[in-house]
Parts: sequence; structure tokens; C-alpha cells
Amino acid sequence: MDQCKYNVVFEAFAERHFMKSFAKKHKSNWTKTRDNIGFMCGRIDNMLESQRADLIATSSDGCYRLVKLDFAIFGIKESPKRSGNRCILCVDDRLKLVRVLLVYAKTDLPAKNETQEWKKLVRNEYDDVKGWFGL
Repeated sequence: MDQCKYNVVFEAFAERHFMKSFAKKHKSNWTKTRDNIGFMCGRIDNMLESQRADLIATSSDGCYRLVKLDFAIFGIKESPKRSGNRCILCVDDRLKLVRVLLVYAKTDLPAKNETQEWKKLVRNEYDDVKGWFGL
């Protein structure tokens, strides 16, 4: 099941926003959690097969995929799905690169419509991604 490994980049917007609050709230567990997110993203095809990640969209040229990945905080006994913690990823299959666009808890976004809120953030912060997926 070990498929081709991808390089992983945490985007500056993701680092500056919700990741900052995760680091503050979870202190020493955050470093291990962040490392685990990087590990999972590096094997994103495995995560998609195991249903830890959901394919949201594929670009019209088939080179890019938009993916939502569930994760749990290290050391807290809670399933990734139940935790409400999510990453929004842009997978570049040509460069074998996963860009971590957003890392958030469901409570970080207005409760009304989580999907619309993260799409709005991606649309406002990532012009290239917006164009590939028509957000």
C-alpha cells in the first residue's frame, strides 16, 4: 500500500492563522501533531484510500486535486473524524507536492456552513487554487 511519497509545504497563511491557535492550545502535542500531518500528507494517496481524506475536486487538466484531511491532536484519545480538526490540501500530481492551505478546527469557522467558509478563505488567499477548482 505504500505509494509514491509527496513533498509537503505548509503555506504561510495556514501557519499564521489557525495553526497558531493550535500551537498555543496544545503546546508540546502540537509539534508531534504537525509532524504527523506532514507524514500523512506525504502519503496522501494512502490517506484517500483509507478514507482519512476526502477528494473534494480535481482540476480540469487532472494535475491538481483539492483534498480535505481529518486529523486528531497527538495524545488525545479521539478519532480524527470525530475531533473536528481538518486540513485543506492542494495536491500537485506533476510536482509530487502537497500544499497545506488551511489547518482548522470546526469551531474556528462559523457553524452555519463549514464548507462555504473554508472555500471562501481559499478563494481569498490562493488565486492559483481558486482558478484550478473554480472556487
